[in-house]
Amino acid sequence: MPTEPPPEPDDALMLARAFASFGPVYYKWLRACFAESGVSFPRMKLLGALHSSGPKIMSELGEELGVTARNVTALVDALEGEGLVRRVPHTTDRRATVIELTPAGAKYGLEMASGGHLDKVAELFRALSADEQEQLRRLVAKLESLLAGRGFGTGGLCGGDG
Repeated sequence: MPTEPPPEPDDALMLARAFASFGPVYYKWLRACFAESGVSFPRMKLLGALHSSGPKIMSELGEELGVTARNVTALVDALEGEGLVRRVPHTTDRRATVIELTPAGAKYGLEMASGGHLDKVAELFRALSADEQEQLRRLVAKLESLLAGRGFGTGGLCGGDG
C-alpha cells in the first residue's frame, strides 16, 4: 500500500528550523568573540544586566540570564573576586542578597554600553547591506515583541535595549 509523502514544510516551519540551526552556531561564535576580549559571554550578560537596570537580587539575575542559581553564584563569585560587583544586604528581605556594580564594574559596564566589546560581533552584521540590516532590526524587534506578549521579556545582548 503506497504511503503519501510527508507534506512540504510551510515557510514558518522552515524559519523555525533555520533559527534552530543558526542559534547554537551564532552563540558559539559569540562566546568565542567575547573570550577574545577577556570576558566570558555569561559574565558580559550579567554585567550588562546590572548596568542597564541597576542592582538585582540573585534570583532576578538568574531568571534574566536564563541560568541556574548555582551558575549565578559562580558568576557573581568570579566578578566579585575581580572587584566588578559586590553583594549587599536587601533593605527589606533578610534572606535576599542584592548584587550591584562596583565603581570599576560601572566603568566596565559603560565601556560595554559604548559598543567596544560588541564591535567584533558587529562585523558579522556589517556584511549585510544597509537595507538588510534595517529589515533584520525590524524583524527581530517584532519577534521580541511577540515573545514579550507571551511572557518572555528580552533584555538585549548585554541587558540593554537590544
